[in-house]
Amino acid sequence: MTPIISIRDLTKTYDSGFEALKGVSLDIAAGEILSLLGPNGAGKTTLISIICGLVTPSGGGVTVGGHDVVRDYRRARALIGLVPQEIALEPFEKVINTVRFSRGLFGLPDDPDRIEEVLRQLSLWDKRDSRITALSGGMKRRVLIAKALAHEPRVLFLDEPTAGVDVELRKDMWAVVRGLRAAGVTVLLTTHYIEEAEAISDRVAVINGGRILLVEEKDRLMRRMGKRHMRIELHEPLAAVPAALAAHGLRLAADGMALIFDYDTAAERTGITKLLNDLAAAGIVLRDLDTHQSTLEEIFVDLVKEDA
Repeated sequence: MTPIISIRDLTKTYDSGFEALKGVSLDIAAGEILSLLGPNGAGKTTLISIICGLVTPSGGGVTVGGHDVVRDYRRARALIGLVPQEIALEPFEKVINTVRFSRGLFGLPDDPDRIEEVLRQLSLWDKRDSRITALSGGMKRRVLIAKALAHEPRVLFLDEPTAGVDVELRKDMWAVVRGLRAAGVTVLLTTHYIEEAEAISDRVAVINGGRILLVEEKDRLMRRMGKRHMRIELHEPLAAVPAALAAHGLRLAADGMALIFDYDTAAERTGITKLLNDLAAAGIVLRDLDTHQSTLEEIFVDLVKEDA
């Protein structure tokens, strides 16, 4: 399948000498949700800015829908909707006029049916005659998405779309993004909320130091790199892990009342049976057992640490 976005050996060096991107290559398929994760300064904003035509690359190339973002800027940009992190809206303008104006910026004629479709899709139709200043923060973010969708783009960039939004509104936004994917829109999401990427992504790309560390299907990544942690609650505290249990790689909780055991669920043998037998042989009495699956956040933190 031909990717909707193709990035090849992309580099960017600013006048200060700072290398923001160092040979980034990435393909993004039509109709997928890709989460781009990375710490501050990793290169996320520079990458998105180049794709959207806001920053000129130093080397390499990017195409959107087959159009080069430098040589064929207008056609490439017409395929893209960009939702910035900052809420920059005319406060006293009506919602419907704000969205209509964005469509006009791309040289498209007024299309009342399309505007209504977008506003209904984002639960904004009932607010169409409201002024921006009267809307909640969550509704203002929906207006930003409506503006980005008004010209019928095939790709939508969401830069921290739920920053400052409460948990319930965040879940509503996730539902909106899933609906966009169902309608065939490709979504590229940058977020600091790792649970957001875990909840809605098809694939995850991790960038750090201007390089892509990993691109993988989210579920496969979590199966491959995720581990389970077993917390063994004790009846009596321990001052240290007994020498007889050293081979299991146990960690002792700060209060001495629990042992932590990491294991791979995909391994042929987890080592749990031998551990429990060795605990009994050492005379350690258990009070309770609890298991916990690694989250995408833990995997992300480990990847960035390894790259540091």
